[in-house]
Amino acid sequence: MDFAYSPKVQALRERVSAFMEEHVYPAEAVFEQQVAEGDRWQPTAIMEQLKDKAREAGLWNLFLPESEYGAGLSNTEYAPLAEIMGSSLIGAEPFNCSAPDTGNMEVLVRYGSAEQKKTWLEPLLAGEIRSAFAMTEPGVASSDATNMQARAVREGDQWLINGRKWWTSGACDPRCKIMIFMGLTNPDAPKHQQHSMILVPTDTPGVKIIRPLPVFGYDDAPHGHAEVLFENVRVPYENVILGEGRGFEIAQGRLGPGRIHHCMRSIGMAERALKLMCQRSVSRSAFGKPLARLGGNLDHIADSRMEINMARLLTLNAAYMMDTVGNKVAASEIAQIKVVAPNVALRVIDRAIQIHGGAGVSNDFPLAYWYAMQRTLRLADGPDEVHRMMVGKYELGKYVSREQMKASR
Repeated sequence: MDFAYSPKVQALRERVSAFMEEHVYPAEAVFEQQVAEGDRWQPTAIMEQLKDKAREAGLWNLFLPESEYGAGLSNTEYAPLAEIMGSSLIGAEPFNCSAPDTGNMEVLVRYGSAEQKKTWLEPLLAGEIRSAFAMTEPGVASSDATNMQARAVREGDQWLINGRKWWTSGACDPRCKIMIFMGLTNPDAPKHQQHSMILVPTDTPGVKIIRPLPVFGYDDAPHGHAEVLFENVRVPYENVILGEGRGFEIAQGRLGPGRIHHCMRSIGMAERALKLMCQRSVSRSAFGKPLARLGGNLDHIADSRMEINMARLLTLNAAYMMDTVGNKVAASEIAQIKVVAPNVALRVIDRAIQIHGGAGVSNDFPLAYWYAMQRTLRLADGPDEVHRMMVGKYELGKYVSREQMKASR
């Protein structure tokens, strides 16, 4: 693999970096102030201004590989842009590259009908609405997605939906107009053909946003992570995506690119934490020396640089494999980065917190919030243990058959 950026990608990196420096980083404090001053669950004026500027600059919908809707970038080409955006908690939305919208748009591009694309994909691409993905449930161990019990039953030309979901990111946002609900539709089918994905408009009777779920005390307003009740919700039968029992098939197509995006954003956050760590270590002194020369701080800086570089190269390799051999063949590599990137980011942010002392755990610096977000990513899109299990099975599969592995349980 050639890790060098193409001229096209290098030009985009420079443009995105310049936009972040000129517009996004200065807007972070304004964004926090606007969220705090008004209704926390209303869109902020500063974010809408940033979106207008990014659209005018031609930095819009940069994701969506192999699609006429996006910028025509591969996963490998988009990855370094996601890293730059990830250096700020408000870095992705100005470019219309926020989760879960990116993943939901990919689902609609790949698997949606012409009518579903017209009704929901087009306004999402235009940044006119936002979306949510309702999968995780409070009543079951959702690390095993086959446990999902929320039901969608066909009744004539409609689906009758009942169940409770949580950690439905973005559902608290008033701009969220559509959810992709994943639920049990074919309980007697083979295990991975029992679930379907169904489009549910958020204003459908019976859809109830119960509460936003804080993460380490942060509510992530105005985006939020909601607990959602679906109580006798009825939507047209044609709202099913791709067909009945195709939920896991769609999920595998959705999660690969989404994990690349998550991991590169984590690396971007780790890079900015390392920058803060270095700046603090040379600007503060204790016991007659700069912090950089005290204890093992120089080692912490060096370890952070090496770990970030390793995580970046591992993630770019996974993106390259997705582009060249597909998500299925690259499953182990995708699982590897999902473990490595958030853990590296956590270690780097933790070191930065330590070198900032009391300031590191305050809200005067973004480090504590970043730590909370990265710790959450060790659970989102599957916990570390599930990804390690996949990697381990893949390695063992080189030496023993699947039947032998099953027999040894």
